[in-house]
Amino acid sequence: MEERFAFVAEWYDPSAALLRCYQLLYYPKDGAVEMFDVKNQRTFLRRTRYEDLHPEDLFVGNRVVVFSRQLNLVDYGDQYTANKLGSKKERTLAMIKPDAVTKVGDIIQMIYDAGLVVTKAKMTKLTWKQAADFYMEHQSKSFFNNLVQFVSSGPVIVMELMGDEAVSAWRKVLGPTDSTVACRDTPASLRARFGTDGTKNAAHGSDSLASAARELEFFFPSTTGHGPFNTAKYTDCTCCIIKPHAVSEGLTGKILNSIREAGFEISALQTFNMDQANAEEFLEVYKGVVTEYTSMVAELCSGPCMALEICGTDAPRAFREVCGPADPEIARHLRPSTLRAQYGRNKVQNGVHCTDLPEDASLEVQYFFKILDG
Repeated sequence: MEERFAFVAEWYDPSAALLRCYQLLYYPKDGAVEMFDVKNQRTFLRRTRYEDLHPEDLFVGNRVVVFSRQLNLVDYGDQYTANKLGSKKERTLAMIKPDAVTKVGDIIQMIYDAGLVVTKAKMTKLTWKQAADFYMEHQSKSFFNNLVQFVSSGPVIVMELMGDEAVSAWRKVLGPTDSTVACRDTPASLRARFGTDGTKNAAHGSDSLASAARELEFFFPSTTGHGPFNTAKYTDCTCCIIKPHAVSEGLTGKILNSIREAGFEISALQTFNMDQANAEEFLEVYKGVVTEYTSMVAELCSGPCMALEICGTDAPRAFREVCGPADPEIARHLRPSTLRAQYGRNKVQNGVHCTDLPEDASLEVQYFFKILDG
């Protein structure tokens, strides 16, 4: 029999305000998909080739887009799929410490190069108590106070990583705890490249699946509570969104590096999964103004995006210049060094959104970091 993978997928139908359940089938031989409506017991989508879905996208907890429908993969559809695709997938926590936050672009690139995916991310500033609670297991160690003091001394970036044996894969990227040992033994590791010693060692990684579950819950609570707050300032700033297509193409690290190299400070950072209503509300200023409005909405809610608060002198105008013309083809001809020229595909999938009007800059930042993260 031809190999196929089966998943239980949920889709929120905004027009009916219903959560619909499907069986999603994927055929790796030709990249075809098929969908079956569970409630009505009928075929919803006949087997069709679909080039935008890849085997590495198929794991429980991921969100995929099939013909403009955003599907949440909530379970495996059969034991074969669970055995074949589910056994090695893990989640782990990565934390970029205050000494390496400016290296976030390079670090995210190292994460993707290791075959891991960033599924959640947030820049936050821990209080002394929050840092002490996080490192509670080291409370009796001599380095505890220094560690807590350091981690609460400035912003950190926390991320949920997903991938095959993610706990050990991320720790391999990190290298030895002491950066001086890392420099000697694993010079290509993250701590060798960006760390200084055993405390100022650039980043943290969960040491087991149990620790990963506890640490992820600390920063990204699944039930009640909010987790540590974001670092948005809302003044002298502008909004940037790394669009879903760029995130899925693994361009996040390169875009963050390009923004920093252009002289801007990234003062807040967070991943969001936009639904249709949020995307329409955020992009409402373009409704009836640009013909691509409907496609822009579809792109923004097609998968995770990363919102940034960008600070700098005359940030809205200056950053818009760095982004370049909305159409990447025009950008590549006229201003080839701009973000859209480098990372855009077309006028809708153009790498990044930036605030167009200076008076909207703070409002757009607030939409993500106050309203959506409220």
